[in-house]
Amino acid sequence: MMINKIRCIGYFLLLCLTTSVNAQDLSLLFEQLDASVVTIEVVEYKVKNQQLTSSGGLGSGVIIDQEGLILTAAHVVESANEINVKLQNGTTFPADVISSSTAADVALLKLRIVPPGLQPATLGRSNDSKIGEQILIIGAPRGLEHSLSVGHVSRKMDRNMISNGEMAGFIQTDASINQGNSGGPMFNLKGEVIGIVSFILSHSGGFEGLGFAVDIDTAKKVLFDVNNFWTGFDGVFLNEALAGVFNTPQKSGVLIQRVTPKSFADKIGLQPGLFQAEILGQNLWLGGDIILSIQGLSCNAPHDLGNIKKQLDLLSPGDQVLIEVLRKGKVIVLQSQF
Repeated sequence: MMINKIRCIGYFLLLCLTTSVNAQDLSLLFEQLDASVVTIEVVEYKVKNQQLTSSGGLGSGVIIDQEGLILTAAHVVESANEINVKLQNGTTFPADVISSSTAADVALLKLRIVPPGLQPATLGRSNDSKIGEQILIIGAPRGLEHSLSVGHVSRKMDRNMISNGEMAGFIQTDASINQGNSGGPMFNLKGEVIGIVSFILSHSGGFEGLGFAVDIDTAKKVLFDVNNFWTGFDGVFLNEALAGVFNTPQKSGVLIQRVTPKSFADKIGLQPGLFQAEILGQNLWLGGDIILSIQGLSCNAPHDLGNIKKQLDLLSPGDQVLIEVLRKGKVIVLQSQF
């Protein structure tokens, strides 16, 4: 009996010691990382009743180099007329959007004035993260700047959103996420950014244990890997259920959401969605083209996109590109030189 008591006391002391060490580690890690996290203040101007009105919004972001580049969520800045970035020391600088993907919900900002001494975060590899791994999120929930929340990787998933030819990957977490966290970094215990906070699933409007960040591998591919074809549009991969709703002649396809002006997608004639609706729990822009095949390769499954991308990477300037689309109930072929 005495031996069992001694063992219980030993386990208790070990648990207390481990908890204390972990808490100290996170405290030190927070101090190291916090200077790379910024608060993003946006202003949107609208004309209402012939009067100019303005409204503000708040998000978070993370510095990724000493030249003033900042990662955030696309929805934080997509309708902003003015963007101001507030550093940890309280100084504020205007910024511009350099590139953005609404499908992957990531955006790249650039400070107009670059102050000395910026402390960029290190970008990691979200593909290496494991379910159950502990993570940290730093941001401005409800305007409470530089707040820390801690949780775990709960799940890794795709959202059927396509940007730059990639299926956008997301990391689910139980770490507390609220309004103002959007665009903030998700760190692993090495201090590397493995995600950019995107959205929550909630019935109440507040955090209910289901938060999501776009994984950093997706963010890097979407914002930094330049491809003349894929960067011209965002789309949604239609699974078999959604394809049935749109009455496609095959079990899947890619529904075009947005087309970038003057891009190759615009040049070849792809048409984006015109109006938004919720179908099977998903907000979609409807009325645009549905891609059925590219270069004769069908878009029947997500892995087909990888095969198509490999074929497109082999194209040389002047080669012909063929895209088969469903438009207003009719199958047509779009073509142009690469």
